[in-house]
This record gives sequence, C-alpha cells and structure tokens, in this order.
Amino acid sequence: MRTPTPPGALRRPGVFPLLCFALSAMALLACHPGNTEAKRLRISCQGGDVGACNQLARRLQKGEYVLRDDEHAAELFDQACKGGIGDSCASLGVVYQSGTGVKRDSARAVTLLREGCDRRSMNGCVRLGVLYKKGAGVPADIARAASLFQQGCDGKDMSGCAQLGALYSAGEGVAQDFARAASLLKQSCDAKVAIGCVGLGRLHAAGTGVAPDDSIAAALYDQACDANEASGCVAYAMVLESGRGVQQNFERAADIYTNMCQGERNGEACFRLASLHDRGAGVFRSPNRATALRRRACDYGHEEACERPKPAGT
Repeated sequence: MRTPTPPGALRRPGVFPLLCFALSAMALLACHPGNTEAKRLRISCQGGDVGACNQLARRLQKGEYVLRDDEHAAELFDQACKGGIGDSCASLGVVYQSGTGVKRDSARAVTLLREGCDRRSMNGCVRLGVLYKKGAGVPADIARAASLFQQGCDGKDMSGCAQLGALYSAGEGVAQDFARAASLLKQSCDAKVAIGCVGLGRLHAAGTGVAPDDSIAAALYDQACDANEASGCVAYAMVLESGRGVQQNFERAADIYTNMCQGERNGEACFRLASLHDRGAGVFRSPNRATALRRRACDYGHEEACERPKPAGT
C-alpha cells in the first residue's frame, strides 16, 4: 500500500527539478578549477610557502572562490611580508592605509610601502610616490614622488607611468615636457590604466603634446569612466554638458554627476550638478537644491564650493 504524501509536502510543481539543479550547480562549483586552486594555495601556505600565502590573501580580499575575509587576508600578507615577499609588504601597507581588516595606521602604512618598494615591489614604489605627492603621512616631496614614479614605470608598473606622465604635463617635480607626458600617458592608457586615459584626454583637449581633438578626448574620458575612474566620469560629464567632442546631453551629464556625487562623494561632481540645478539644465530648476549640493561639495573637499559669494555692489 502506497504511503500518502503528507499535506503540503513537496506539492509545488518543479520542486524536485529545482532541487536537482541547485545540487548540480553546487557540485559544479565545487569542482571549478578556481576552487581547486584556492584549496591548493591554502595547503601550500599552511606548509610554509609564503608566495602561496600572498596569492591566497589576494583571493580572500576579493572573495574569489573563498569567503571574503579582510582580517585573515591582512594576517597572510603580514606572514608573507615577513617571509620576504615585497608585494605582500606593499599590499599590507595599503590595508593599513585604508583600515580594511586592521586598525588604520598611516605611519605603519608608509613603513610597509617603503619596505615593499625596497624589496622590488613596483606597486609599493608607486603608492609611496602618491603619498609623497600628496604629503599624506610623509612630508610633501614632489621630486621624491617623481623619482618613485619613474622607478615604478621602469619596473613596468603602468600606474607609475601614468603618475609620471601627469607630473611631466604639469611640470611638477620634473621639467615640463608635454611630448614626454603624452608618451607616458598613452603607454599607461594602452595598458588600461584609467588615470592615464584621463591625462591623455586632457592633452588632446588642450592640444598640448598631441594633436588637438575633442572627440578623442571625450572617448578617452568615457573609456576611463567605464573603468570606474571618478575623474574620468566627471570629465566625460563635463564634455556632455558643453557638447565638446560629443553631442550635448544635459540629462546624461546630470546622471553621471549624480552618481559621482552620491556614490563616490566627489565634490567636483556635486558642484557641477549644483550648476545644472541653478539653470534647470537636464534637471529641475531649484536654487535650494543647488545650495545644498554646493554645501555637500564643500564638505567633500571641493574648495571652489566653499567660497562665499560676494555681496552685490562690492
């Protein structure tokens, strides 16, 4: 005699197929080469292979075929750094700089980036150069920054080439040389370094070191924005607003400014969006909204937004 199915048990159509599909998917995921590699790295790291520890830490940061664990990633970077892996020292420096998985410590970050650079981590050299350029955690020293960017670029770190190109363009820490700047920025942009594309776009917009071409400039800004480079997004929105090199589109410009202002806390984007609200260009006209956005832009560090308007007649 057949046992009756209990009320409400597995009566919905498709339950068994869905369950089988889910189990199959889990089985396939478990057999994925990425999972196998992560397991191998874990075993090798536990066996004392500091190179494997470094690779596993990167996977833990990204949640790549392992559960994301920033704290454990920091521990493994520390282990690999002590084992002589320069890239791990630099990565741990970035972790201390951001306070991800550890308590933020700018002095410790500088020490680790310097240690990474001394151990031939070109990324460590470039990141240390950025700190010297900004005067963040170290005294500002633009010449030292230029030297570190050159070291990184010579070591095939394309972000170093991009940073060095920006200095040649501005004449900061090095003699101004637009042709050299264009070469470095193109080299980095071709390697998909987004800030290099932004810098090259600005040279095309100004016609310095390269042929003037607003269309190329706009395309480069768009490319950088697609790679999530905030400065590229703001630059692209500005050409959409002005119609330089692209068809003028206030609505699209406003959308980009809004995303950058709200999502990235970009002060310049907030400031530009305020201007659109003042004019009612691509958005509703609202002086009050514009004022609030300028206040936010100032809070986000955009100095122009902090300037108080002069009284009429002065």
